[in-house]
Amino acid sequence: MKKVIDFLRRLSENNDRAWFHAHKEEYVAAQGRFNEFAKKLIERIGEFDDSVKGLDVKDCTYRIYRDTRFSNDKSPYKTHMGCFVCRGGKKSGYSGYYFHVGVTEGSEYPAGHMLASGNYCIDPKALQVLREDIAAGEGDFLRTIESADGSFRLDDESKLKRPPKGFDEGSPYIELLKHRVFCLTSEPTNEEILASDMLDNVVAKFKTTKPFLDYINRAVEYVKEGNELK
Repeated sequence: MKKVIDFLRRLSENNDRAWFHAHKEEYVAAQGRFNEFAKKLIERIGEFDDSVKGLDVKDCTYRIYRDTRFSNDKSPYKTHMGCFVCRGGKKSGYSGYYFHVGVTEGSEYPAGHMLASGNYCIDPKALQVLREDIAAGEGDFLRTIESADGSFRLDDESKLKRPPKGFDEGSPYIELLKHRVFCLTSEPTNEEILASDMLDNVVAKFKTTKPFLDYINRAVEYVKEGNELK
């Protein structure tokens, strides 16, 4: 992974089309190395989560080119590489396991390294079902969070200030219900990312988040099957 990170760091310092085209072979080599890792990651996750078996690398990885149409940052290239392993592939709408390497340890997304389990763009109908399940679940969802590896935390950056419509402010789970994004995140160090047993460690951590993902995906599946909300 060191050569991948080294290329991304150089790209971050020379983020323009002329430099990229002059170093296209280096990009291809770095992307190839990352894809080799992604293939192994998909296979290893499939050993404990049957829902992702049969996925290909292209189902889970992303292009290096940025969509700058609606961004003030017109840099043409991403300075990170990521892999999102989930049922049906990255565009399916299901929650999954995300692995990401960037250019700087400890930096904010997307510059740093990240592990994440969940989905930042959960369907609003599925979000409503998920909240209903949490409210009625007597703490079962909270226990899926507590069972995850201790390096993970529940992302609360887009949390509501007030309870969502239709939910009792006196609920013992009201702080969970205020979340709009249900995603567990962890930020590995450079040392962890470059360790020889990095793949084993990443897979072990992701495995502890499977109950969390299963809980969320139950709501996603319910909506995808065409069930009407109460």
